[in-house]
Amino acid sequence: MSDAATMTTHDRVRSGFAISAIAACLALALLGRVAAQSKQPGDPVRGKQLYYEHGCYGCHGFNGETGRPRLAGTGSAILETPDTFVAFLRLRANSMPLLPSTSMPSYPVTALSDADARHIYAYVRTFVLNAPDPKSIAPLQTIIDSVKPIHKASP
Repeated sequence: MSDAATMTTHDRVRSGFAISAIAACLALALLGRVAAQSKQPGDPVRGKQLYYEHGCYGCHGFNGETGRPRLAGTGSAILETPDTFVAFLRLRANSMPLLPSTSMPSYPVTALSDADARHIYAYVRTFVLNAPDPKSIAPLQTIIDSVKPIHKASP
């Protein structure tokens, strides 16, 4: 029997923790590398062009509020600073062999330079959440109010 076949659940959990620790170390190293680089601000006009060229709109929407995941109005820590945004893109690229995912493409520096990532970040930061307050949508409030008695009556 192979070693992989005889791994216990405990061994698998420890392996998972090891992979997570490696990913965290990579993130810290990447943040240090990004912080050491020039802090040129991004150009949102160039960022818009790159956002479309790289197909970001396919998942995040044309304005950042209609996609999955949404970019506008989320308060995501990934969008807090250009450094965290670039580090997120690099961490995904560098950890992809360890933590495969099809939810978002990887962007190693060979596919998207740090300067271009900062341009995309600058464009994304121009997004404004324009969704109306749900309380201001009268038909929605009518529906919600109509089910409240049913919801209260259920166990």
